[in-house]
Amino acid sequence: MPDTSLTYMDHAATTPLDAAVLTAMTPFLTSHFGNPSSPHQVGRTALNALDQARDTVAAVVGCSNSEIIFTGGGSEGNNLAIKGAALARLHSRGSAHVIVSAIEHHAVLHAAEALTRHGITVTVLPVDATGMVDPAQLQAALRPDTAVVSVMYANNEIGTIQPIAELARICHDHGTLTHTDAVQAAGTLPIDITALGVDMLTITAHKFYGPKGVGVNVVRRGVEFFPLIHGGAQERRRRAGTENVAGIVGLAEALHRAHSQRDHEVARLTPLRDTLIAGICGELANVRMTGHATQRLANNASFIIDGIDGDSLLIMLDQRGICASSGSACTSGSMDPSHVLAAIGAIGDQEQAALRLSLGHSSDMAAVERTIGAVVAVVQRLRA
Repeated sequence: MPDTSLTYMDHAATTPLDAAVLTAMTPFLTSHFGNPSSPHQVGRTALNALDQARDTVAAVVGCSNSEIIFTGGGSEGNNLAIKGAALARLHSRGSAHVIVSAIEHHAVLHAAEALTRHGITVTVLPVDATGMVDPAQLQAALRPDTAVVSVMYANNEIGTIQPIAELARICHDHGTLTHTDAVQAAGTLPIDITALGVDMLTITAHKFYGPKGVGVNVVRRGVEFFPLIHGGAQERRRRAGTENVAGIVGLAEALHRAHSQRDHEVARLTPLRDTLIAGICGELANVRMTGHATQRLANNASFIIDGIDGDSLLIMLDQRGICASSGSACTSGSMDPSHVLAAIGAIGDQEQAALRLSLGHSSDMAAVERTIGAVVAVVQRLRA
């Protein structure tokens, strides 16, 4: 856990490793060290753990265990889905087109950009002022050669939740594959792939109290895609490399725990989030919430604060023991503004700071009140 003298309000960046998850992982970091591809009993022990983890993840996500691909995390998973599907379409039919939203994580946006070097065209869908994709605009953007549409389930900066099932229906009516980056959603939203209706879904363990450096791609049976990493036959020849058994065991344990605790945790976090938003917006002038008012993650409170420097805000909050983050809304100097805030039109000409406060297991009302007090005091001091 973080230092108890700190108030950790950056769970969207990463979460601490759950003690029960560490306990589940420890044997596979020590005594059960085998390679799951080895034929002997040490290898079989590792393989058995890998199979059990795959079954656990499949049960939570609502798919067959054969549709699970273990990866090195969210960025790899997003690249695998988008590049893999688009390159397979290009290879089989001679042309391909990809659609992504303007507020995707850079792992999606840069993956799509890289595909243009292969002659694949990319459409970037705009969003409205709350960060929502318009289904009608998606419908209009689809082409006969559209290989895959990728729209994130919930945004990591502003917390907006997209109507993924509706967007997926539009794509499927057109015969187009759909992918969703569910990295920020896992743990606070249901990630049943059948209910969402998508063909591919990406998550990573460290967003729900699991280890860093391990993730999952769900790829539905029948989806054609090219693997990005070539080598051995691991993951049914879809992702070569010796599996990170300890990390995968930890991911499965963390996902199971997040799934079983989700309803209780969402009910606990939602009023804390709303108190944060009301407290900061109520105490300070020229502050506005970013993202959707209701269709937003239960643990996300994000703001634009006029008249102050964003770096100074975060440094002074850190000095007061508040761990927060920012999608940079800086409009001067060498720092680029957040592409998410630019896409929703939140960035003006004046000096502004973006602030994201994201709650988790360690958050309670006392932490929320400390955070509100610190933000108000720091903003008032900077403005003075």
